[in-house]
Amino acid sequence: MPMFSEMFQGCELPWKSLILLDTVLAYNLKRTSCATVLTLAYQSLGVVYGDLSTSPLYVYKTTFSGKLSLKEDDDEIFGVLSFIFWTFTIIALFKYVFIVMSADDNGEGGTFALYSLLCRHAKLSILPNQQPADEKLSAYATEDSADTWQSAFLKLFFEKHPRFQKGLLIFVLLGTCMTIGDGVITPAISVFSAVSGVQVKINQLHDMGLFSIQHHGTHRVAFMFAPVVAAWLLCISGIGIYNIFHWNPQIYRALSPVYMLRFLKTTGIEGWMSLSGVVLSITGVETMYADLGHFSALSIKIAFTCLVYPCLILAYMGEAAFLSKHHYDIQRSFYRAIPEAVFWPVFIVATFAAVVGSQAVKIVHTSSKIYGQIYVPEINWILMCLCLAVTIGLRDTNMMGHAYGLAITTVMFVTTCLMTLVIVIVWKQGIIKALICLLLFGSIELLYISASICKVPEGGWIPLVLSFIFMGIMFTWNYGTMKKHQFDVENKVSMSKILSLGPCLGMVRVPGIGLIFNNLTSGIPAIFGHFVTNLPAFHQVLVFVCAKSVQVPYVSESERLVISRIGPKVYRMFRCIVRYGYKDMQQENYNFDNKLVSAIIQFVEQEESVPEPTHELSTDDHDGNLNVENIGASQSQHTLNCENNLLPFSCVLREMKDGGCNLQECPYKDESLQILKAKESGVTYILGHSYAEAKKSSSIVKKFAIDVVYAFLSKNCRDPDIVLDVAHTSLLEVGMVYHV
Repeated sequence: MPMFSEMFQGCELPWKSLILLDTVLAYNLKRTSCATVLTLAYQSLGVVYGDLSTSPLYVYKTTFSGKLSLKEDDDEIFGVLSFIFWTFTIIALFKYVFIVMSADDNGEGGTFALYSLLCRHAKLSILPNQQPADEKLSAYATEDSADTWQSAFLKLFFEKHPRFQKGLLIFVLLGTCMTIGDGVITPAISVFSAVSGVQVKINQLHDMGLFSIQHHGTHRVAFMFAPVVAAWLLCISGIGIYNIFHWNPQIYRALSPVYMLRFLKTTGIEGWMSLSGVVLSITGVETMYADLGHFSALSIKIAFTCLVYPCLILAYMGEAAFLSKHHYDIQRSFYRAIPEAVFWPVFIVATFAAVVGSQAVKIVHTSSKIYGQIYVPEINWILMCLCLAVTIGLRDTNMMGHAYGLAITTVMFVTTCLMTLVIVIVWKQGIIKALICLLLFGSIELLYISASICKVPEGGWIPLVLSFIFMGIMFTWNYGTMKKHQFDVENKVSMSKILSLGPCLGMVRVPGIGLIFNNLTSGIPAIFGHFVTNLPAFHQVLVFVCAKSVQVPYVSESERLVISRIGPKVYRMFRCIVRYGYKDMQQENYNFDNKLVSAIIQFVEQEESVPEPTHELSTDDHDGNLNVENIGASQSQHTLNCENNLLPFSCVLREMKDGGCNLQECPYKDESLQILKAKESGVTYILGHSYAEAKKSSSIVKKFAIDVVYAFLSKNCRDPDIVLDVAHTSLLEVGMVYHV
């Protein structure tokens, strides 16, 4: 933004006034920025920290659920508190706040953000249809710094060993699927632990009756998420301070790491297995990074360091101080430690906070200024059913805690490994720094994973089963999609054959525009040849439309469409590539055909504003088919700003109907006018309804994966007509069978 002194340059204003205006503007911008950050920090409490803030409800309870018990010398409680403090400090504060949250992908965080960074910098992506033009996206920018020998070695290693690229993808899917398991268990354990406080006063109360208030309560208090969590954190920190001074002021000594070693030495294998409960103190830490795109890194860091971290540490210390004097109240120690005078107010706040925490994995915000988009995906219904199944099946917070611990530690370890690669490949740092990060954080997480694995028979099997099921579904979908794309590439229609047919393509060209949806970014798809052999007529203007995903979180509307020409102008054949990021909803909220026609006309109008492009015959790398593309024009002709430069073709058509415009006087080229006439005649969507079948020579496993699992997923997948909201009267489906 220019300063006022620059904006009023040449005007007769006193120079002191200009300096004053500049100073006031800079002050207002700084104040607005600070206010926005603090607002985001406050709002992040209800979304990011709902799960993390409710962990004191069940940490000590789950830790001492096994054979581990408290003795008179308090070494056990001091050791557990020491583990909680240092785990919370090293993993949550040092790893996530200081390191991981700096590795954002255009402001987005999470497992796929790290994977996306690696794909762009090291060419690790196995997605089909990737093009050099994608690297010109504004969100694709990579650092221009030269590779170090370590980063160059890792890139070369992955390039020479494609199986490690697939292995990395499976590793990422493991972390993603464990996150889904986390989302299934979070509502159950949070709400169960919160309402269990009533049983301190009313022993016969049934858990399930209170669990049913979650849905009703969430809608009632949704607007109160941030105040509820803030009030909860202040409550538990205040109670923690009270318990420290009232029961054991010497509890601060447990912050020494010496007590961790003493704990493991005195308790042995039972102490090691109890660490599966200690790790629950950092549940929800991964959410800080995953929700990075909804807020900002600075706001999340401020909320954690200034409020969440000190409040939770005080809460854990206070409960430990209470337990040091009450060895027999472990299973309900949190509520037993609450002073009688404030029990019911704290219980009410705890219940609301647990409801907020249980929803934290499913809420995505909506505001173009502060939040991201909001939508309720259908997967939430599956999560609800799975959550109810876990709740009804287990009905035990200790078993839920064991399942929870294995899920979150696995996700954290996946993040640590990906972060190690990011340090070397993306940040171009030395291998020593990466190894320090891996050894420091990875060793701690592996310790907790080993303890959680021992609890597999006691509930830890739940996230494993869920993860393997979801991983199987995701990998089968990826495998089937890649096989279909391979079939498309191998069976493309030869461009030399298309050109030999002449401008009419050997058919009757009827008025209108035909949009042929396919999965190829180059060449003519087999579905087109299948169509023309059955119907010897086609539209005056042909547009091959390909929707694809790229390795960035979002693609702006101005960069969504890429238009190019296929063959000479007289053929009137175009290609449109619609690009989406991995966090974009592949659903257009506008009239797609209007925008597409506008983009094509803009391409035609700009085509000759630069030196005449050349149409060359290039050999496709995959099958040797000839591919005719407009490759002489600059890239700016292909990627069109379709947001701000929409051509008013509806007005042009109205003038042509009224006779107010003729070909000589109209500012549009003849080809543009012909496209507008075709648009007026109607747009037809031609969709390929392809069915994949395994070859007869395929193995039984492949036949089951393709003919059963992939067929079921394809049948229930959204077709482009649903995504683009196409009217059935404008839809034409062409069936094909793919033998893969």
